[in-house]
Amino acid sequence: MTHLSQYPPRIGLFIDGANVYAAAKRLGWNFDHRKILEYFAAQGRLYNAFYYTAIPVPIDDKQKRFIDALTYMGYTVRTRTLRESTDENGEMSRRANLDIEIVTDLLSTVDLYDVAVLLTGDGDFERPVEVLRMRGKRVVVASIPEMTSYELRNAADEYIDFKDIRSAVERPGYRLPSEGSQRQERPEPRPFYVSSALDGEDDR
Repeated sequence: MTHLSQYPPRIGLFIDGANVYAAAKRLGWNFDHRKILEYFAAQGRLYNAFYYTAIPVPIDDKQKRFIDALTYMGYTVRTRTLRESTDENGEMSRRANLDIEIVTDLLSTVDLYDVAVLLTGDGDFERPVEVLRMRGKRVVVASIPEMTSYELRNAADEYIDFKDIRSAVERPGYRLPSEGSQRQERPEPRPFYVSSALDGEDDR
């Protein structure tokens, strides 16, 4: 990341939990969220770090521990309740979309940061990113190329491929099965958490 001036820029970190978890599944290795926080905080002065995730009702112990851990690390956690829906075949799935929460925080805190670091590949954020740049903000998008829309990548000032910073953000000894191995071993399950940009992907 390039500093805006001689002074460390103020950084706002915005993490789309569904997108990051889906990227981890595709990569076959998991992220250490404390390391993510430290990595981007080292690029300037961290104003705040937001993490967006869906939660079931009632919330299960695993998800509660995860949210508590993120809060303890210093994240501001935004949640939305999963909603059940039934498709035309009678199959039920649970969905939650936190795009509105992400955009709201991006725009309502715009005067508090110089650089917005957005961890997602969701093309729905193309227009908000353009608005931020018109406001004089620098926007960094981080994800993996195969899950990043061309429009979002083109709109950002800088793009970071998770694979390029793996050594700095990986959670060692805690690996997720890759999508390829999952497809070989068993049919893909119905999504538990999904965002509008990740139909068929899990969210955390």
